Amino acid sequence: MLEVNRLSVSFDTPDGLVQAVRDLSFSVERGRTLGIVGESGSGKSVSVQTIVGLTRGAGVRVSGEALFEGSNLLPMTSAQLRSIRGARIGMVFQDPLSSLHPFYRVGWQVVELLREHDKTMSKRSARARTVELLGLVGIPEPARRVDDYPHQFSGGMRQRVMIAMAMALNPSLLIADEPTTALDVTVQAQILSVLRRLQEEFGTAIILITHDLGVIAEVADDVIVMYAGSVMEQAERRELFYAHRHPYTVGLLKSVPTFESSRRRLSSIPGQPPSLIALGSGCPFGPRCSERLARCRVERPPLAPVAGNDAHLSACWLEDPSAGATSVLVTSAGDVAPGDRR
Repeated sequence: MLEVNRLSVSFDTPDGLVQAVRDLSFSVERGRTLGIVGESGSGKSVSVQTIVGLTRGAGVRVSGEALFEGSNLLPMTSAQLRSIRGARIGMVFQDPLSSLHPFYRVGWQVVELLREHDKTMSKRSARARTVELLGLVGIPEPARRVDDYPHQFSGGMRQRVMIAMAMALNPSLLIADEPTTALDVTVQAQILSVLRRLQEEFGTAIILITHDLGVIAEVADDVIVMYAGSVMEQAERRELFYAHRHPYTVGLLKSVPTFESSRRRLSSIPGQPPSLIALGSGCPFGPRCSERLARCRVERPPLAPVAGNDAHLSACWLEDPSAGATSVLVTSAGDVAPGDRR
C-alpha cells in the first residue's frame, strides 16, 4: 500500500543544514501495523509528515519517493495531496486539543470533513454519520455529545474524536503520531483497543509513531527503530523483541521498566543524541555505544540483513563478518579509545 524509498529530509537553518531524516526506506501492507520507535528528535514525525506534504516550505530539501497505492506523493501538488489526506490517508496527531478547533462543536468539525470530501453528502446525512462514528470509537451518548465543544471532553475522549475523524471516510492508511502520549495507562489501552478494532473491521494499514516500546509490543506487526534520522534496526515485532541485534535497540529495551527491573537499577544509554547539523561520516550512535569498533568512528554502517534474514535489518558493523579485522582506533594521546575494540 505504501512504499517509501530512500527518503531524506533536510532543513536550512541559520546554524547549518539539519539532516532530519536520512535514507529512510520501509513498506506498509494492508491490514498490518508498522511501529516507528525512537527517542525525541530521531526523525519519526518528520518522516511521515513529509510523506503527506506537511513539511513543505522555504529551506526544506526532500529526496526519495513515497509510493502510495502506486502514486508518488512527494511531487504532488497541494491540491492533489488535499484530495488524498483525510479521504485515503487519515491522521491522528499527538495533541488532540490543538488539532480540534476550540470555537466549533466537535460534530460540526467532523461534518465539515465529511462534506469537504463528499460534495453530494447532505448536512443531515453527515451528522448521522458523525454520530455513528463517535459511537464506533466508544464515546457514550454520541447523539448528545456530538454538540459538545472540545474542552468538554477528556483527553482520552478527544483522542477518540480524532480517531473518528481520521476513520470517517474509511481511509486505506492511518498515520497515528504519538496517539497515547500524556494519557494514563487505562485510557491508553482503550485507545489502542479502538485502533485495533477499527483495523480488523476495515482492513486499514496503520503507521504508529511512538517512543513507548510497550505500545509497540501491544499493536505493531513490524517495527522500525530510528536514531538521529536513520534506521538502526528493522524487523518483525517478535524478532525485534526476542532477537534484537543493534546496541541502540538493546539500550532501549533495557531502559524499559519490568517486573524483574524492580529488583535492580534501570539501565540507561549514556551521553546525548548527536547534533543533526554535524553528524559526521561514522555511525550516529557510535559515541554512545559500548560495543563500538574503530571503523564506527569513520564509516557509517549500511542497513544490512542479520544472519542472512532479509526481513531483519541492522545498521551495525558488528553484523559484518570482517569486523573482527578492524584496526583499533588510537586517540591523540596514543591510547586505545575507551569502548573501541577489534
